[in-house]
Amino acid sequence: MTEIIADYNTQFGTNHSINEFDGYYQDIQRRIKDQKYTNKELPHKDKIDITIVVDMLLTGFDSKYLNTLYVDKNLKYHGLIQAFSRTNRVLNDTKPYGNILDFRSQQAEVNQAIALFSGEDKGQAKEIWLVDPAPVVIDKYKQAVEALGIFMQEHNLVNEPQEVYNLKGDAARIAFVKNFKEVQRLKTQLDQYTDITEDQKTKIEAILPTETLQEFRSSYIETAKQLREIQQKNGENAPPEIQQLDFEFVLFASAVIDYDYIMNLIADSTQKKPAKQKMTKAQVISLLSSNANLMDEQEDLTEYINGLDWNSGQDVETLRKGYDTFKDDKYNKELAAIAHQHGLQTADLKSFVEKILSRMIFDGEKLTDLLEPLELSWKERRVKELALMAVLVPQLKKLAQGREISGLAAYE
Repeated sequence: MTEIIADYNTQFGTNHSINEFDGYYQDIQRRIKDQKYTNKELPHKDKIDITIVVDMLLTGFDSKYLNTLYVDKNLKYHGLIQAFSRTNRVLNDTKPYGNILDFRSQQAEVNQAIALFSGEDKGQAKEIWLVDPAPVVIDKYKQAVEALGIFMQEHNLVNEPQEVYNLKGDAARIAFVKNFKEVQRLKTQLDQYTDITEDQKTKIEAILPTETLQEFRSSYIETAKQLREIQQKNGENAPPEIQQLDFEFVLFASAVIDYDYIMNLIADSTQKKPAKQKMTKAQVISLLSSNANLMDEQEDLTEYINGLDWNSGQDVETLRKGYDTFKDDKYNKELAAIAHQHGLQTADLKSFVEKILSRMIFDGEKLTDLLEPLELSWKERRVKELALMAVLVPQLKKLAQGREISGLAAYE
């Protein structure tokens, strides 16, 4: 153990000792959980990808990024359930379920544990706990794709991704969201199997070709964004069927297709010399639009990509700096336009916004101070406040990148 901790200290530049074991143990847990950060936010060298354990971390520890448990130890009953459950947190389309690779052939023990802890209906419990074999899921996937085709036909549309935009009315769009979400859920499940044969892969591809699936994903995300906007804008006043919608964007987010991946892909594709992953500008944008984890940045990234010279041969660092400059310029122009529209000084408005973001707190008194130079009556000021916040709230939410700004809800 002393040698292990010494090796760990060398690897990560830490100073743990066996006399203060808890500090070492907590540091390991933190580095596993740090997988939630991109390599841009936290270098990969500071994270832990795989951990070998005897009894530690098999209970009481959860991280969505735990994907696979390799078991080379005999387990029973509650110990088995607790250990296997370390992988049960859904993350995205690369991890809708946990994977267990069991080197001790413990299927009988798994069945006994499920039977013991599941009450009377053991059959239903197994359905909930364990995924179906791949052939069963392939058949379900085929049925879901056929159901999507029937739905499109009922709306007098060809079963093609671009036809989704011709659906008329919220009811039709809601029905599409529900239909395609089931298609994606089953495809996501199929992507987890490690024992899919070549024949099965061919069958899956024939059911819905990868390129068509990706285009449908783009159509889904665009439709879901429109309906989500109605949810957020109208709240309890939105139609009940829209209020109840769960878009499950987690099924459409990929840990692979992140900011770093897109920047590297652009760098490879804009090189003048041949590259392994050379893609056209349209293909990169299509890939971007079909993944939900970059949904909030999709508009800016698409605009930036469209403005690039695709034969410029820029490296990743140049592209990153270019994108940061592009976003800053766009932000400054948008803020200047808002300031001009409402008779404010751009510098004052920018300072107001940056103070909100630095504290993640919206202060109504600061808004009053911002409008004070306009010398408005209290009635006029109220009208001006509401008009300004109507255009400022979307900006603040975009800049917050999913974090909550306390006090802003009153103006949403």
